[in-house]
Amino acid sequence: MARILVLGAGFAGLWAALGAARKRDEIGARAANAEILVVDRNAYHSIRVRNYEVDLGDVALPLQGLLDPVGVRHVVAEVAAIDPAKREVVVRTGSGAGTLTYDRLVLTTGSELVRPPVPGLAAHGFDVDTFEAAMRLDAHLAALGKQLPSQARSTVAVVGAGFTGIEVAAEMPAKLAHAGISGDHRVILIDPNPVVGATFGAHGRPVIEEALAALGVESRLNVRVSAVGADSITLDSGEIIPAATVVWCGGMRASPLAALLPVKHDALGRIAVDHYMRAEGLDGVFAAGDVATCLIDGEHPTVMSCQFARPMGRFAGHNVVADLFGEPLLPLDIDWYVTVLDLGAWGALYTTGWDREVHTSGAAAKLTKQTINQQRIYPPRDGGRAALLAAAAPTIQTAPPTRK
Repeated sequence: MARILVLGAGFAGLWAALGAARKRDEIGARAANAEILVVDRNAYHSIRVRNYEVDLGDVALPLQGLLDPVGVRHVVAEVAAIDPAKREVVVRTGSGAGTLTYDRLVLTTGSELVRPPVPGLAAHGFDVDTFEAAMRLDAHLAALGKQLPSQARSTVAVVGAGFTGIEVAAEMPAKLAHAGISGDHRVILIDPNPVVGATFGAHGRPVIEEALAALGVESRLNVRVSAVGADSITLDSGEIIPAATVVWCGGMRASPLAALLPVKHDALGRIAVDHYMRAEGLDGVFAAGDVATCLIDGEHPTVMSCQFARPMGRFAGHNVVADLFGEPLLPLDIDWYVTVLDLGAWGALYTTGWDREVHTSGAAAKLTKQTINQQRIYPPRDGGRAALLAAAAPTIQTAPPTRK
């Protein structure tokens, strides 16, 4: 029996598995016995981009309800090694190590937060990179809410003024209030760049600056973190800020598993794929999502975001089955790019194009962001096979509309 092995159940991995199941179903009897097996360290699909939000009650979706209805197996394990020459993957579970063979592999292990060796960061820092990390941050804030008021208790330092850091900082006033930390508080955004939101360019930055100012978020720019303590953060400028909460949002890098593959990697550690999601230089290996890079419109490389991971996963899943059974592959081309940045109670920023022209901002953009986070990026959850397979069709969504 042929086996398609999908490593990872994030945005790319889930949709790769569903896309593969859809194509297997489409081929019919000839492919009916092909096994699709998903390996992930968790038994759930994480709506990772929502980890900064106040309410985390609907961001971990059990894989059982998403994969079982379409006949996709899934196991909870850590991937330890990949041998593309032997077509083998070593995994570790609570009961020990084992080896899984495959006929085709889809690598969708995503990305992870870059954690530099800053003194005290590992012991005292928080992040929102994973669901568990986000829950840990919330538990920490809830515990602070029960303590006596102090300057450190009511101060949060967010390190990294990119997409994630801005969303964390903008949402933090609401998270503090939810944790019972009322009254005066400080949220400080720290970055080595001279501006907040450096990648947003001249169009979006004024909007971001206006929103952060309205929310009372301070900034420390052109500085780096020297140390993190239990109740303070030290900057290389010499400033020591009393803060019991330091949230690290200092950049992302492809899963370390990509480095195990004998191919070239880009500056973010990603492996190159063609428009069919085939890993360049690796026979029988496909890749999608944050672990892969593709010149999606012939000019711009894909961005580490669910906007690209989801369609990359759908096409990878379709094509891996098509490749296995000698059917035509479908190329992925995406001719639009948008960003919708959550700016907390102020609203949001919706930009279009690679130069990030401002499309809309404030309350209207916030409605679009909420639609994306709460509806657009979710799989069908009624347990219905037909709905899941239909959602996995290898098609490209249009850009999200402005909501009013």
